[in-house]
Amino acid sequence: MSQLPSSGQGRSLLPNPEQRERLRRKRAFRDKASRYGIGAAGIGVVLALGMIFVYLFSEVMPLFTSAQVSTEQTYAVPGVASSETLEHLTIDRYDTLGASFTDTGRITFFELEGGSVRSSFEMPRPEDATQTTFATGFATSRAFAYGYDNGEISLGQVEYAITYPDNLRHIEPELTFPLGETPLTLDEAGRAIQVLGLQVSDRGIYAAAELEDGTLTVTSFDRRENIMTGEVTVEQTRAELPGFDGRARQILIDNRFRHLYVSDDAGYIHHYDIGNLDNPRYRGAVQVTDSGHVSEMVHLNGTVSIIAGTSDGQIRQYFPVRDEQNQHDLTHIRDFARYEAAITHIEAEYARRGFLVGDARGKLGIHHATASADVFDAPKTDGPLARIAISPVNTMVLLADENHRLQVASVTNRHPGISFSSLWQKVWYEGSSQPRFVWQSSAGGDEFEPKMSLVPLTLGTLKAAFYAMLFATPLALMGAIYTAYFMSPKLRGKVKPTIEVMEALPTVILGFLAGLWLAPFIENRLPAVFSILILMPIAMLAFAYLWSRLPERLRALVPDGWEAVLLMPTIILVGWACVTASPYVEILFFDGSLRQWLTDSGFSYDQRNALVVGIAMGFAVIPTIFSIAEDAVFNVPKHLTQGSLALGATRWQTVVGVVLPTASVGMFSAVMMGFGRAVGETMIVLMATGNSPIMNFNIFEGMRTLSANIAVEMTEAAVGSSHFRVLFLAALVLLAMTFVVNTLAEIIRQRLRKRYGNL
Repeated sequence: MSQLPSSGQGRSLLPNPEQRERLRRKRAFRDKASRYGIGAAGIGVVLALGMIFVYLFSEVMPLFTSAQVSTEQTYAVPGVASSETLEHLTIDRYDTLGASFTDTGRITFFELEGGSVRSSFEMPRPEDATQTTFATGFATSRAFAYGYDNGEISLGQVEYAITYPDNLRHIEPELTFPLGETPLTLDEAGRAIQVLGLQVSDRGIYAAAELEDGTLTVTSFDRRENIMTGEVTVEQTRAELPGFDGRARQILIDNRFRHLYVSDDAGYIHHYDIGNLDNPRYRGAVQVTDSGHVSEMVHLNGTVSIIAGTSDGQIRQYFPVRDEQNQHDLTHIRDFARYEAAITHIEAEYARRGFLVGDARGKLGIHHATASADVFDAPKTDGPLARIAISPVNTMVLLADENHRLQVASVTNRHPGISFSSLWQKVWYEGSSQPRFVWQSSAGGDEFEPKMSLVPLTLGTLKAAFYAMLFATPLALMGAIYTAYFMSPKLRGKVKPTIEVMEALPTVILGFLAGLWLAPFIENRLPAVFSILILMPIAMLAFAYLWSRLPERLRALVPDGWEAVLLMPTIILVGWACVTASPYVEILFFDGSLRQWLTDSGFSYDQRNALVVGIAMGFAVIPTIFSIAEDAVFNVPKHLTQGSLALGATRWQTVVGVVLPTASVGMFSAVMMGFGRAVGETMIVLMATGNSPIMNFNIFEGMRTLSANIAVEMTEAAVGSSHFRVLFLAALVLLAMTFVVNTLAEIIRQRLRKRYGNL
């Protein structure tokens, strides 16, 4: 029997019972500390992820809060007698002053706080003339006009002079006359103006009228000032419009002076093209309702869309749509929630596509056209809502009933343009011939209609990831299998670290190379790309076949596992041949330019496209997939492969039947890690795609991804704006997308582990 080893002095090298107990306690403490430490770290990761979700939700949730209208004060409309008619209400942009316009031509400015009168003006009017109608331009112009029974109008404009005495803002209202105080003649024959339409913009001033005998006229005013004498002259161009059966109720003119609309008492809106006053044309009519008439009609911001309200409570949106003959036809776009009573007034918001509606039962509604959303409705008065005014910053509203009682109410309605339909469904935007998915969050003018569909960005993200994975997955997995199972240990020790080092390469460098070198290279040598894709695999298979036919003594000269080195000259030679032959291939088969041939065949080609992104981002993804997959293949237990070989299977049969099923869990995890890497990539897609948010999977066109869009636009977005919060929503969508994919991947991985875990 062997003796236990002992020290030179007769002491045993094994620990005594007391020492063993102490070691067991240390081991138990370390095991417990490790268990709790790992558990705490896992909980910390979950909490961190949860906090990210909570933070993103906190920034996104205000997008979907409902509007609120809270009445703060109620008093009689200042400056309006019981016998007078209230024609119009306005609010200044600082929510300090309101103004009332009466049918007698009096304009009264009053403090919103308390209703005290600040100042009052009287419009100049023709002698012995009676006011018959009233009209306003779009709210941003602050222009208005009174029409009289002698064929003349008085045109005025509200201005606010702002001063800062004692460092306090003081607003002083003023009444100006852009064409002079003298009333302007619309009809030389002196026929009474029954209905008046007005539009004032930086392009000029237009007024349209229906006269007492039903004649429709439109007049442009050209104001000219002599720079030497200061004398102002006004030139008029008048045109008579084709008539229609019935009488007009309201007239609208767009601020580009191309379209004129007339609502009648039979429920129709008549459309006129007035782009050329020498030849105005009638473009037709659309029927808004067949059970009443159009009681109110208003332009939205930009004066492209019309919102029409009817006597039977319908609210509909229309705007001109270009047809195949390049002509515009007024088209019904969408409907909004129906009211139970006749629409009495509609007021458009100043800087967005929202509007307020009042009906004959005193109900107030707030809607948004682009979002196709009904954001608020509630009864506000006991009788009909006669007039509504909204402040330029959309924070204050004035509501006047038929008894001239005025409510001053605060409005909370910060993000009405965002809804599920505007984010995820097709929207019919102004200027489009049909509904579309569009991302275009900003432009140079205040009249711009924001387009914030997340569909093009989500599709672009999937498109970029798809082509990157299409390029990277076969190369990475095949390389991992060969490196782990067929390559010699010495060569593997050089190849694997080299590929893993590629993962440390900054993606901004890859994006820089892709955008400035690879994209022009592919554009100029497009046949070479397709030649390499076709000829390279063929050349590799041909080399393998020839290698297998060589005599055994020659093949024995190459050590086992080093055969891949012999492929390198073949790969370089085929690549060089394809690039060199590219111009000749273009001349021979594609009339000198494959790109032009593709364009002529109906395929758009952008220099920075999905092909470039797929290659560049593929190189960024390959190290991730390769490293994890190679470890999974290499760690397949040797007794499994040796047993397979001992039973007569070839090495390839062993790979297919034993190695791949056993390593499938790790290889699947590698692919999912690579997909997550591709989905979240920012710099490469930012620099190599052109950032065009388009809706297709064309490999020759670019895209815009969620991550790149956030990187590009977050610095431009005003904090707290709809644009700002939609970018946070895009981040939340990206996070949710990766979370769902990883969850599904984990479920599949667990099932694969359960299936092949007993091997």
